[in-house]
Amino acid sequence: MPGSRYYDLRHVTGQITHIDIDNGVIESAGTSFFSKVVIRVLGTHGWGVLQIDNYVPPAGKKFAELLESAARLAQITEEPVSLADASHTVLPIPPVQEDCRDISIEEKSVLLAEIERAATHPRVVSRRASYLERIENVRFSDSSGNEYGYGICRSGFTVMAVASHEGNVQMGYEREHSIHGFNLRHRQETGKKAAETAVALLDAELAKGGKMRAVLDPELAGVFAHEAVGHASEGDLIQEGNSILGGLTGKTIGSKNLTIVDDPAVHEFGFEPVDAEGVAVSRTEIIKNGVVNAFLHDRETLASVGSGLAGHARAMPGEPPLVRMSNTFIEAGDATTDEIFAECKNGIFLVGSRGGQVDPGRGIFQFNAEYGFLIEQGEHTRMVRDVSLSGEILSTLHGIVLCGNKRKMYPGYCGKGGQSVPVSDGAPHILLAEAVVGGNGMD
Repeated sequence: MPGSRYYDLRHVTGQITHIDIDNGVIESAGTSFFSKVVIRVLGTHGWGVLQIDNYVPPAGKKFAELLESAARLAQITEEPVSLADASHTVLPIPPVQEDCRDISIEEKSVLLAEIERAATHPRVVSRRASYLERIENVRFSDSSGNEYGYGICRSGFTVMAVASHEGNVQMGYEREHSIHGFNLRHRQETGKKAAETAVALLDAELAKGGKMRAVLDPELAGVFAHEAVGHASEGDLIQEGNSILGGLTGKTIGSKNLTIVDDPAVHEFGFEPVDAEGVAVSRTEIIKNGVVNAFLHDRETLASVGSGLAGHARAMPGEPPLVRMSNTFIEAGDATTDEIFAECKNGIFLVGSRGGQVDPGRGIFQFNAEYGFLIEQGEHTRMVRDVSLSGEILSTLHGIVLCGNKRKMYPGYCGKGGQSVPVSDGAPHILLAEAVVGGNGMD
């Protein structure tokens, strides 16, 4: 095609099953099917992108017409787009313990209802549980002769309990997601835990804010790794000059015991056998022993910025790829959990995550913990609520003085550019020498 330098096609077919139960009532349950394609053509200066729902692969001349349609949509960029060279290995899909497609939606509804019912408690006034299952079959091809196909199923559920007493309303929330097959069996304890958390928070003290030593549990520390460091390492933000990490390659920004990684090849919820540009995936150490080491890239940002590897392009079905995280985590260190609490002496233990916000360009963040415990003489004691962690990314990285020796991962979804993709993040317990903790308690 005249003026076109490259094209690729990513066709995804599959099905989505969802079930929602609210206070014992099945509000919705069903399965929908999809077939979506995105065709990209790289012209002289920029990309032309064609997106088609309900796609049926055409033959011969009609496919050439689709490429021409995509090329006509090409956007003119200020600088010509270059693509870095990359390898194209596809990893095997992890085996499943039980195939989601072998279980009827009726049985799934019964099992989810058991989890939701397990969140019953005299102080719980509302319960809700949801199940989501996505089966995707992916076909990719490009003008360089690369071609692959694979199928993967991701499934998971969430359960929420709301407790109330004398006008005080608190929530407990639990989730489990998997790439290893059906995961609704024997999970009633998850519903029970959501209720127990909500009820315990009714009697928790209001946290007092200030600067203090803090221990972060693996979930909140993982959220910090994902939100504050992972997003700041994405090659498109580096390219645009919207990241605090830009220009810091080779600079020390943390202690020698700190390594932060993104690895799509790990068999966690963010696993990808190959990225959305057909590029092999591999481990990228964003921060290595406290030093800014590498960034996350697609082929275009790698050619523009360098410092890292391609293989971090991800996309929802029918959407163009974006530079995205997958499985992001703080690598385990050598401290035991007891040693971390003993070293903290007096401070606060922050547990879980209820969201927050980060500005990678300005390098600031604010996260809400699910709850916390006071640390007194090296022991965590009284439960506290309405507690948050905020600060500057770089100073917080310098403040990580100990990393625990056991890492745990947590699944979820990450949004960017109107797309949401499955991810996991995690960490060991970590100790911050000086944390900015927010709270509503009064002295």
